[in-house]
Amino acid sequence: MSDVENVIIVGSGPAGYTAALYTARADLRPLVIEGFAWGGLLQQTTEVENYPGYREGVMGPVMMQEFRDQAERFGTRFITDDATRVELNDGGIHTVWIGDDAYRTKAVVLAMGAQHKKLGATGELELSGRGVSYCATCDAAFFKEHETVIVGGGDSAMEEAIFLAKFAGRVVIVNRRDEFRASAIMLDRARAQPNIEWLTPYVVDEFAAGEKGMMEKVILKHTDSGEVREHSATGAFIAIGHEPQSELVDGLVELDENGYVKTEGLSTRTNVAGVFAAGDLVDHTYRQAITAAGSGCKAALDAEWYLRDTPPVVEPAPVNQAVEA
Repeated sequence: MSDVENVIIVGSGPAGYTAALYTARADLRPLVIEGFAWGGLLQQTTEVENYPGYREGVMGPVMMQEFRDQAERFGTRFITDDATRVELNDGGIHTVWIGDDAYRTKAVVLAMGAQHKKLGATGELELSGRGVSYCATCDAAFFKEHETVIVGGGDSAMEEAIFLAKFAGRVVIVNRRDEFRASAIMLDRARAQPNIEWLTPYVVDEFAAGEKGMMEKVILKHTDSGEVREHSATGAFIAIGHEPQSELVDGLVELDENGYVKTEGLSTRTNVAGVFAAGDLVDHTYRQAITAAGSGCKAALDAEWYLRDTPPVVEPAPVNQAVEA
């Protein structure tokens, strides 16, 4: 069994690195397959001001480097590559592949995270972090008294708009339909805010930068008439949902109707013994760095207890082959 890891963590970000820190301190020598885009969504953010312990704030990539360094200090090993396939054996030995290379393990922590759904509009990726954001809870404070827009029509868009309205001078909700998917109570709450306005049925055609490279305006197109109009705004928050990065385990562990990995009760256990899931891969609601880190801690403890309480798997010995004289 010397070639079998105690625990492999697939994915990085706050959940994966926290799980690595805890399992490393438990002397389990975790192996983290962190992916090429290590660090998760925080690698795409600028300043983080709402994570406890960083009194002056911290840049997202800097924070993820510090998470990683702390886990490494206690013996975590990293492979900066993407897992391409997994084989899960309920209560047995699991295998994670990177291309043709197989890594066997007694326990797996899934921490692949989620991605914000993108509009696909011109300038969206180029202006991400320069006016375009996917999280009002994270970035609203940077837009005090600014002209802003929220793109989306569901409950999460209303929540983002209500939060943003505490800071921005004006919030314009842009939705592709006259009707909204949001619940009546969330619509009522948004409509009660004096600085929230509504613009329908429009879609974003382009996010346009000004001379300093920051977003200056949004080009909108009417979905019926095709009319194009410019709207001045320095902040645009896209709230059209998230996509959990669960393709790797689709059909192997239980997922919900939206593709999030399902866990048992308040634990991080999946329906496959020895497989745990943490962070945005399981989180429909909060999706914050601190909640992901807490979830990673839970997954590490669940994995540690599983390894402590589960009898070792006895693999069949290799069959001796006769050698011709």
